[in-house]
Amino acid sequence: MKKENSPTIRAYITVQIRGARPELFLQKCAGKGISIWDVKKIEEDCCQATIMFRDLGALRKIRRNSLYKVSFVDRKGFPFFLSRLCKKRFLIIGIFIGFLFFFVLSNLLWSVKITGVPKEIEEKIETELEAFGIHPGVWLFSLDTPKDIQRQLLNEVPELLWTGVNLQGTTLHLEAVEKTIVEELPPGEPRNLVATKKGIITNMYVSKGRAMVSVNDYVVPGKVLVSGNLNTEEGENNTDAEENPGKPIAAEAEVIANTWYEVHVSIPLRYQAEEITGEQKKKHYLRFGDVQLPFWGFKDPDFIYSQEERREQPIHFFKWELPISYVSKKISETEKIEEQRSKEEAIEAGIQQARTQLENELGPEAVILSEKILHEHTEHGKVELVLYLSVEENIVKEELITQGD
Repeated sequence: MKKENSPTIRAYITVQIRGARPELFLQKCAGKGISIWDVKKIEEDCCQATIMFRDLGALRKIRRNSLYKVSFVDRKGFPFFLSRLCKKRFLIIGIFIGFLFFFVLSNLLWSVKITGVPKEIEEKIETELEAFGIHPGVWLFSLDTPKDIQRQLLNEVPELLWTGVNLQGTTLHLEAVEKTIVEELPPGEPRNLVATKKGIITNMYVSKGRAMVSVNDYVVPGKVLVSGNLNTEEGENNTDAEENPGKPIAAEAEVIANTWYEVHVSIPLRYQAEEITGEQKKKHYLRFGDVQLPFWGFKDPDFIYSQEERREQPIHFFKWELPISYVSKKISETEKIEEQRSKEEAIEAGIQQARTQLENELGPEAVILSEKILHEHTEHGKVELVLYLSVEENIVKEELITQGD
């Protein structure tokens, strides 16, 4: 009988047969369909062989009708391995609980480190992070993406110019840059007020200084509007000059001017809008390299149009990042709406777009007085507009009076 490779998954046993000419017993077993391999002659009246565990009952039946003695030498295979594990189940359970404990600890947020900003802004950032649900002890999988955290912080903390969020292991590193506040000129320093833009003066409110222009005057950038030098060439009496003879002062005034802007906009006559219907499906995966193994949400949604939001969180064990990631996908159903608007509606939309664009550039204090279409033509399904907008805004800028002015 030739030697075969022993199976490792199925159970098998090694037996010893003692008696006169034990080979005959093994031959009889083989004749009954029992698989036998690794037969060895130990002694004159003893042989050793390996059989499948399932054939043990048949071997015992053959032995009952014979004078041979059968003893068991070894038992191997996966079923016997499980049996040995069951005997040590408390040790196995302890190891599993310990592994699970360290796995959970490795995937909790332990600390948040904020750098680059003063203490008061750091405390404000910590308060906002708490409101977002980001604090030590939170499950890493529940955190928003770094991009979302950055956007939320910039919206809620106006003192921030930029933020960088990086999750390293169980620590969230947040680097922030404070907005550079333009330092105002030192209070009381002599200064003039000059124009920043071309325009026609519509209103002036001078509280300190000498007005150099009048209402309805046309001014250009750099033109002195209100002077801090109170000495007039004609020697006119001036209250401020009498209080501070020969000494320039810090001019204070608000000068409102009518300015003009040219804005180009392009509005399509046919446009397509995408709306979310509210139907959503969530899918969860474990990713191993390029392989994604779903464990929740197996069926793909039957949405015709959809948009997908994907989040991936690496899984850690202590400080090491495992080659496994948790991936969640939120698939939202959308519907596409195609609309056709008239030329008049497109022009109206273009005017509104131009006004909104200009308001965003100039800020809330500027007032758009009127708009006029300078040029209009339709080409390739779009209405091209050149608009002329009249705006009323404060055009004052401070400028220090240098020695010799």
